[in-house]
Amino acid sequence: MNHVRWTFWLFSLLGLLVAVMMLSLSVGAAGIPVTKIIPVFLEGRGSAEYSILFDIRLMRIILGFAIGGSLSLAGVILQGLFRNPLVEPYTLGISGGAALGVAINVALGLAVSGRITGPLAGVLGAGLVLVFLYFSNLRMGVIKLQGLLLNGVMISFICSSLVMLLMALSSRESLQGIIFWIMGCLGESEVSLIWSMFIAAWVLLVAAYFFCLPLNALALGEEEAQHLGVPVECTKRSLFFLAAVLTGFCVAVAGMIGFVGLVVPHLMRRLVGHDHRILLGASFLAGAIFLIFCDMLARTIIAPLELPVGVITGIVGGSLFVYALSRGEVDHA
Repeated sequence: MNHVRWTFWLFSLLGLLVAVMMLSLSVGAAGIPVTKIIPVFLEGRGSAEYSILFDIRLMRIILGFAIGGSLSLAGVILQGLFRNPLVEPYTLGISGGAALGVAINVALGLAVSGRITGPLAGVLGAGLVLVFLYFSNLRMGVIKLQGLLLNGVMISFICSSLVMLLMALSSRESLQGIIFWIMGCLGESEVSLIWSMFIAAWVLLVAAYFFCLPLNALALGEEEAQHLGVPVECTKRSLFFLAAVLTGFCVAVAGMIGFVGLVVPHLMRRLVGHDHRILLGASFLAGAIFLIFCDMLARTIIAPLELPVGVITGIVGGSLFVYALSRGEVDHA
């Protein structure tokens, strides 16, 4: 019975994903009807409509799919690992490290040497925080999850303060770049970076599925999971690094896009249940849908101007979460 229900939800999410992608392709400052998408594609390059559809909007959709899915997947993993419904990808301070790395890159003027330097700086910043968190909370080969969570929150505050310090000392041009990046944007122009993120998202999703049963066991508690044959410490390390890598890459490529990894897992948990065999994939698809839809709103609300997508996810996601809290519908992982 569960498999029938899971199949229904997966196909429903896939259908909704296709619908949102088609809608996102067609709307914008230059509206193009859905019925014209296939004819424009068949005509090939050479027209302005083709460039708008497939060189600009499709690339944003692909990046939104990868970023939204990855952030939601990281949220599911962390909430299952910590058994805490309020944990999200940005809680551990990984995003703060990535933000600080990019802010330093912009403030030093290194961004002018190529679009790739920003994401590289973000990955480096996230990696340094990751290494610090891991070794500072390792005791006799055991990772102290509560200490890791508290340290992550403090590191996030410290990095945020350092970013504000850089903003105060930066030139006007650098300040604008830092602010817009911190708010989140899917307007990445480096095609190789977009496809790299897309491939990485799928690879990490497959990797996460190797831990779906250990995550189910950890939901019962570490001692119970140990009795069920789960190598708890090895699993904790693997899940921690997997979630951190997902978060670090997302923040480095698209900036700070909040609430995706917090709200989407809650919604999916209520729809498909707590079993991570379905929850991981459903949350990945739902996160992609959510971010593509929010990006479409960011591009169209005040067209031809564009809002940072992080602003939209914050408003929409925060409103949904407050509504869920007010109704007592926030489940424990």
